[in-house]
Amino acid sequence: MTVAVLGVVLAVPVMVAVLATQSLTVSIPALIAAFLAFAAVESIHLHFEFRRQAFSFSASELAIVVALVQVGGAWTAIAQAVVVAAVVVWQRFPRPQAVATVAVSVLEVGAAVAVLSVLPSGELTSPATWISYLVAILVADLLGALLFAGAITATQGYPGRSLWTSLFVPVFLVGPVAVVVGLAALLLIHVTGWAWLLLTPLLGALALLYRHFGAVTRRGHSVQRVYDFARRVAQVTPDEAGTRQIVDAVQELLNAERVAMWLPPYLDEPPQLVVTAADGAVWYDGPGDPDDVFRRAVAEADGPVLVSMAHADEEQAAALARRGVTELLAAPLATAGGEPGYLEVCDRSSVVVSFADSDLAALTSMLTHVNAAIRHQQLLTQIRYDADHDRLTGLPNRQRLAAEIDALLEADPDGARAGLVLAALGNYTEVTDTLGHAASDELLLVTAGLLREHAPPQALLARMESERFAVLLPGLSLAATERAARRLREAAATRVRVAGLDLEVTLTIGVAAAPVHGTDSGTLMQRADVALLAASDSGGVASYHPVLDQQSLRRLQLGTEIEQAMADGQISVVFQPIIDAQTSDIVSVETLVRWAHPRYGSIPPDDFIHLAEQIGRIGAVTDHVLDLALARCRRWLDQDIALSVAVNLSAHCLTEPDLVARVRGALQRHGVPGELLTLELTEGSVVGDSVRDSTVLADLHDLGLRLSMDDFGTGYSSLSQLRQLPIDEVKIDKSFVLGMSTSQGESFIARSIIELAHNLGLRVVAEGVEDEVTRNLLAEMGCDKLQGFLVSRPLPDDRLESWLLARTGVRTAAHGAAHRRLFVRG
Repeated sequence: MTVAVLGVVLAVPVMVAVLATQSLTVSIPALIAAFLAFAAVESIHLHFEFRRQAFSFSASELAIVVALVQVGGAWTAIAQAVVVAAVVVWQRFPRPQAVATVAVSVLEVGAAVAVLSVLPSGELTSPATWISYLVAILVADLLGALLFAGAITATQGYPGRSLWTSLFVPVFLVGPVAVVVGLAALLLIHVTGWAWLLLTPLLGALALLYRHFGAVTRRGHSVQRVYDFARRVAQVTPDEAGTRQIVDAVQELLNAERVAMWLPPYLDEPPQLVVTAADGAVWYDGPGDPDDVFRRAVAEADGPVLVSMAHADEEQAAALARRGVTELLAAPLATAGGEPGYLEVCDRSSVVVSFADSDLAALTSMLTHVNAAIRHQQLLTQIRYDADHDRLTGLPNRQRLAAEIDALLEADPDGARAGLVLAALGNYTEVTDTLGHAASDELLLVTAGLLREHAPPQALLARMESERFAVLLPGLSLAATERAARRLREAAATRVRVAGLDLEVTLTIGVAAAPVHGTDSGTLMQRADVALLAASDSGGVASYHPVLDQQSLRRLQLGTEIEQAMADGQISVVFQPIIDAQTSDIVSVETLVRWAHPRYGSIPPDDFIHLAEQIGRIGAVTDHVLDLALARCRRWLDQDIALSVAVNLSAHCLTEPDLVARVRGALQRHGVPGELLTLELTEGSVVGDSVRDSTVLADLHDLGLRLSMDDFGTGYSSLSQLRQLPIDEVKIDKSFVLGMSTSQGESFIARSIIELAHNLGLRVVAEGVEDEVTRNLLAEMGCDKLQGFLVSRPLPDDRLESWLLARTGVRTAAHGAAHRRLFVRG
């Protein structure tokens, strides 16, 4: 309203001055022609829209120059004001904006009259007169554009560079052409009145050309908006804030009053409704209703729809009224889970412009980017979910359990109580050895169901690893936890049908409680584990007691024996071949460490690797494994065969200051080029600040070797983080691969990781390939390398040689390569 009042304050004196200084004597036919000229040019508009403001541009310069010549400045101002007023009323401009628009039209004519008063404007046949009219109209147009820009800035803030482009392109392109056309028409009519016969089709063609120019301008603006939108959406964060960023971008692109996005439940996330609105609303009735008429409409149409109150049926009109809007764009969204989402855009913010087919086309183009962003977000959600959950049972895993314990105890450091029950399935190993992994997996699922059924309602059930489960019991003392553990063991002690056999479920349980046994997750789980070791000798249930720590002396003894075990050859390596997914060439072997203890038998690698990390001997173990791997590689080179070796690198090693020098020395000592060595890193080891802020990865990479991220997807990095690191390949964790042949969800995860990795220039290795169906799926997805029991189990050196002799052939060296290659024979 302030802008409108200011416009009137400026326009009234200008109009009075023009009327006072210009002659009102006029030919009636000339005046009628002037009015008709203004009406004709004002009927063809270019709309410029900025948030709630919309401005219309026409080739009014043609009518102004004709009117100035034929009827003078006073009647030109009157005719311009009257016609513009009629147009804004017919188009239902809000009163303040209508007043401001008429005022600007008067000021433009006043500026043109003022310029003509100081410039030569004699006979129409004089070029000096032409230039005067061109300058006068240009000044008038510039004044109008500046007044529009000032109004927008005053009411909505500085709008940025896009405003100037939209306002001044018509001024410098359309205005001068319109003036020239007007002057040419007047000259022809001055020669002969019959010139109208020539001018009428010419002006009609120019009107069509002007309309086409407007359409091209709108399309170009729409394409630019979609491009800007795609760029914004590509940068959104993979969380709820990212979803809101998408909704905000849609609102800005389509200049809408309100946008709502509804996403179906996914994994452990509930349905999500995100609303952004000019009035600050965060929810409204309609988008979250599965029976809503517009949600049904987009499902049936399988694409976007446009509905306005003027063309809505009774049901649609009721739905629009329920929302309190007059027009709506709606579209389905594709999600990773298969159930479609829903997007709706309500009411154009502009008071003049409504949604049109061009907006429907823009929304259709946007959907490609919106769907890609949503699927990417849900992929990362899936990866985070899988990192926190067991793939077989769907239960939280050790990492999630630890976080829950710490959160529970940290919430009330002084008074928090919690019991932890660690349960091991007694006959798991026997079932696996006798009936196979499928049967033992079935037994685990049955056991998980029993524990879920009989655990207290407030308990958190988790699967740790192998045959172990955990039950977190918030608020229970040690005595109450012991009672709950015995009840749980008794309830689960039943016979179940597995693989056609009746098997008995027997649990061995270790108990620890906070705060008596510890006040953090690490201590509590470690002590429950110690209790579990003692439970088999104490009726199946045992609670932690410090005396049980004596059993940990075995671990200490093992720690003192690591160095001698390496010297005596007890700690050795096995090799698992890795093949090219397309050619079956053997491209590498992964080196895996083993410890055959003379007294304790085979010690699981996780046990003694973790022990070596704790006592500071992991560097020596790594050097030992690296030497064995490179010695094997050297023997292949001596046979003129190029076969690279991969060695796992502990996170602790990356913090050792002499790591790069030791690796360089090992390569030189064995005479192996760097490109035949791959170091496999865990996600946790490369996303920590200490590693990212150092040059250790870059220095290793500079040795010519390759860096591979092992077990990708089970940690907490994303592929986008890898762009900042010199990683050459990622290994899809076998938990994503094992179920691919039977689960579309697993295939989707694997395919997405492969595509995203390739987009970042990374190669992809799939672990856990155990059947031909999985192999073929991965090959079709473009996976680069395969590893798993389908190719070979891990083999000691002598058995690997036999396997290579029996299963492989030798290819001649590729062009430019120095050594031959091995491939698996069909």
